[in-house]
Amino acid sequence: MGGMQHWINKADLRSTDWHSTPETELAAGQVRLKLDAFALTANNVTYAAFGGAPMFYWNFFPASDQGQGRVPVWGFATVEKSNADGIAEGKRVYGYFPISDTLDVEPIRVSDRGFADGAAHRQELAPIYNTYFFNDADPGYQAEYEDQQMLFRPLYTTGWMIVDSLVEGSPKVDAAIISSASSKTALATAHGLHRRGIKTIGVTSAGNVDFVKKSGLYSDVLTYDAITDLKPEGTMAYVDFVGRPKLTMDIHKTCGENLGRSMVIGVTDWEADRTPQAGLPGPVPEFFFVPDYAANRSKELPQGELDKRLGGDLMAFYPLSKSFVTPETMTGQDAIVKAWRDTVDGNITPDRGLICKL
Repeated sequence: MGGMQHWINKADLRSTDWHSTPETELAAGQVRLKLDAFALTANNVTYAAFGGAPMFYWNFFPASDQGQGRVPVWGFATVEKSNADGIAEGKRVYGYFPISDTLDVEPIRVSDRGFADGAAHRQELAPIYNTYFFNDADPGYQAEYEDQQMLFRPLYTTGWMIVDSLVEGSPKVDAAIISSASSKTALATAHGLHRRGIKTIGVTSAGNVDFVKKSGLYSDVLTYDAITDLKPEGTMAYVDFVGRPKLTMDIHKTCGENLGRSMVIGVTDWEADRTPQAGLPGPVPEFFFVPDYAANRSKELPQGELDKRLGGDLMAFYPLSKSFVTPETMTGQDAIVKAWRDTVDGNITPDRGLICKL
């Protein structure tokens, strides 16, 4: 491994540096992946905000300085060098990477579809993040939608699992309130719920109302200060992407006995005070961790069924997403640093999809 690595100060997510690492010999059984491109979204800020226990996102690609972290991103890479059987140089893969020139992995469970990284430090971490898919054998890959795959595939997976939980879980819900409705994971969730006939109520800032309405994925759209205008009907769920306890309190009070579930997914407002407010009425908010839910769900369904269901919805979402999110390529270290800081500060309008290249 060698080249440039992007490090982030764990105590100040706006503070970043590029670190040069010397070229090293590739060990037997290893593969060197050269990062081609990756997406940068609010989801990556959530990885950094929850980098420590219990999520341990910093542990996937540790920095040598404990005060620094390497935030994971989703993207495409090319096999630059291979000392592993069954993996040819020049092959392209999709998966989880640090922001760096290259990543050395130790492939295990190699198949026609891909492999898992067997690096020792990743074995106690969620398997869903350790899998790399060969583009030429990936049912979720379409060449014309590479940008959309980087921007939405991991987020859509999260949204799809949320939808599945609401459809299959108890109590059954008639409507879902979705905060940070303009975020990409929220849009993916709304798409899945819409396809299953569940009413979606998007909650967003005043500046994003037009964008959220334009997406066509929400039955109703409210601003954060208009929650009391919400008219509860049937059994409802709150799907929280923004992470503001006061908003959670307002929604719980407004919905009253109609609120059947309250799910915590992420923190698009990562600097908000996340101290739970005392005396929250209604259901206790549940932290929804996708890797655990996906692992359990896959055991309940016939082999391959989960991927089939998810893949069908994902393929339907890619072309639709082009109507409201335009990919925008950022190239070079300075552009990537600016893109990261703008994302951390919430300065990226929801109609922009950042695709980064070193």
